Amino acid sequence: MKDSILNSSNLFLKLSLIFLLLLLSVSGIYFYASFQIAEKHFEEKNQKLNADIAGHIASELKPFLNGTLKEQAADEIMHSMMAVNPSIEVYLLDANGKILNYVAPYKKVVLDSVSLDPIENFIANYKDEAILGDDPRQKGRQKVFSAKKIEEEGKTLGYIYVILASEEYDSANEQLFGSYILKLGSVYGLITILAAMLIGVLAIWLITKNLSSTIQTVKRFQQGEMSARIKINSGGEISRLAEAFNEMADTIVGNIENLKSMENLRRELVGNVSHDLRTPLAVIHGFIETLIIKQDQLTEEEKTKYLSRALTGTERLKKLVEELFELSKLEAKQIKPSKEAFFINELMDDIAQKYTLLVEEKKIKISAEGHDKPFMVYADISLIERVLQNLIDNAIKFTPENGQIKLKINEKAQEVEIQVTDTGNGIPQDQVPFVFDRYHIGDKRISLDINSTGLGLAIVKRILEIHNTSINLQSKIGQGTTFSFSLPQHSV
Repeated sequence: MKDSILNSSNLFLKLSLIFLLLLLSVSGIYFYASFQIAEKHFEEKNQKLNADIAGHIASELKPFLNGTLKEQAADEIMHSMMAVNPSIEVYLLDANGKILNYVAPYKKVVLDSVSLDPIENFIANYKDEAILGDDPRQKGRQKVFSAKKIEEEGKTLGYIYVILASEEYDSANEQLFGSYILKLGSVYGLITILAAMLIGVLAIWLITKNLSSTIQTVKRFQQGEMSARIKINSGGEISRLAEAFNEMADTIVGNIENLKSMENLRRELVGNVSHDLRTPLAVIHGFIETLIIKQDQLTEEEKTKYLSRALTGTERLKKLVEELFELSKLEAKQIKPSKEAFFINELMDDIAQKYTLLVEEKKIKISAEGHDKPFMVYADISLIERVLQNLIDNAIKFTPENGQIKLKINEKAQEVEIQVTDTGNGIPQDQVPFVFDRYHIGDKRISLDINSTGLGLAIVKRILEIHNTSINLQSKIGQGTTFSFSLPQHSV
């Protein structure tokens, strides 16, 4: 119990730690992505709001006169624009992108020229999406800009190139923006993380709590409490695990019960076999011993009589052993039916002919009904022959003189029903459920055959089971007994 609680606690701590690390990682990615998206959005809005600023400067500034740069006039106007909007940097470019003049804080410019591709793209295609150009004050960095082409008589003389966020403005803006994001993240982000942690840890606790109960139930089952089952409260993986365990536990308990039943059957079988083998062996031993001891005192007729009885005992013993082997193979499912199509009428007529002499000696009449129409069935012919022989043997044993045995065939839907009926004394109702058990020879009917092994009907039941059918029994005291079974009908 303590081990399961400790294991559950350790699992709770591990899952909580993993969840916390994942939560922090996702939060970090979220804040970084939010910062990047917000920064890009700011750039797009800044460029959209100031997209025409280079055009306004170009309309005021006439930096070229007859293709020649007027530096003093350009400086004055560009400084005026800087005074109006100190966040911008203004650059005058020639037709190849070389920086001719500029107004930038501290005169800090590291590039001699800028790429014209983004400038031409801006002038020709700008709509709403941000376009970035070279930052002359920082090599390798790009910023949003505004640009305007300067033309004279259809000839491109240069460009007005305005960086919309100077380096100093950028630095101050980043500090303010970072401070804003930090404040926003520290308040709402912390609240979100704490709420997510609380919900997550609670969920993990509920899961591990159910898992702890599951572990305790498994431990109880392991310690021998076969009735221990996991209580299923709701859906989910833990519930499916509980259902699987409960089904497994039921299967194990069922197998244990089957093993106990098999053990009882084994003991019963050993006892019955020992008894049945001992009886004929004792008879054989007795007659042979008598022959040896009194061989000088017995007449030839008595010797023949004793030897005949000993031989009868060996035949009964042989039959018992053969049927035991046959029944054992059937119960172990070592015999597989080799099915084929055949006429059941012909088989029943052949078997009835074999019993003609025997039933005449016992003054019993055997007849067949419903054999005018041929019926073809699909089954193992040798096993079905064995079934019919056992049923007729059983009928002959319990049918008195002047009695009758009927073999009948009935057509039922897609099946053929075979019946074996005798006119014996019938079977008491309290004995009917046990007729097909091993060694059931105490059904209170008077058997006329001392060689009965009590295995014939058990063999019949097992053979029909491997044919996926069953044997049925109807009996009335003083009127007789009917055994019947069905086989699938085969189309000709």
